[in-house]
Amino acid sequence: MQKRLVRKLDLERMLSQTRPHPSPRPDLEQYTISADIAATMLYLAAYGNDDIVGKRVLELGCGTGRLALGAAFLGAEEVVGVDVDRAAVLTAVENSVKAGLEHRVQWVIGDIDAVAGTFDTVLQNPPFGVQNRGADRRFLQKALQVGRVVYSIHKSVHSDKRVVGRVKAGEQGPLRVSPSPFLSRFIGDNGGRIRDVYALTMTIPHMFGFHTEKRHKFAVDLYVIDSRNDRKETAETFLQRREHQKLY
Repeated sequence: MQKRLVRKLDLERMLSQTRPHPSPRPDLEQYTISADIAATMLYLAAYGNDDIVGKRVLELGCGTGRLALGAAFLGAEEVVGVDVDRAAVLTAVENSVKAGLEHRVQWVIGDIDAVAGTFDTVLQNPPFGVQNRGADRRFLQKALQVGRVVYSIHKSVHSDKRVVGRVKAGEQGPLRVSPSPFLSRFIGDNGGRIRDVYALTMTIPHMFGFHTEKRHKFAVDLYVIDSRNDRKETAETFLQRREHQKLY
């Protein structure tokens, strides 16, 4: 377990060395979270809110594993990464070996519906629901079912140029913003309470034929959500129910 304070620069450098998805699918919205966004998210969770070090952490839709590996690097007690895409999980396994964290993370190939038990912290960069309407809601529902606190990235509702400009300028770290009215209702209806929302900027390279720019930079919102999860199951319960899943 990581005992000392990790520099954010070191965390971002480690995350930047992970291999991206070899053949991402547009229908699954497989955009690898950028190293700077992942580092900001993890650093806030670890040192701003004490939700990583010594905790049981789950990454839903882990893809190539950046958030899960970052949590392990920072000192999570137990980390599980789940994704339905075999190629993504195999890449995550390679990344864990490259980072020297292969014994610190359990990787699962399976749908998020198979997840059971309770984790201290859930991390996720879910599909925004652009290709499959409502995809982000499935992830939120599952995260609130199994996590005590959830860190989730969503498409920003803030189109005001002044707000987006401040985010891009990186003034005084993450910028607190108001939540989406729809997500506020949805999260409340599913047993969650929004603690904070931060506006960040995501950059994605040209990946698919319908992309028109070499790099696209846009605002996203990071939600920190407390769950009213009072179930007694642990992460070990989930790992014991893995008969129908392939683990690495």
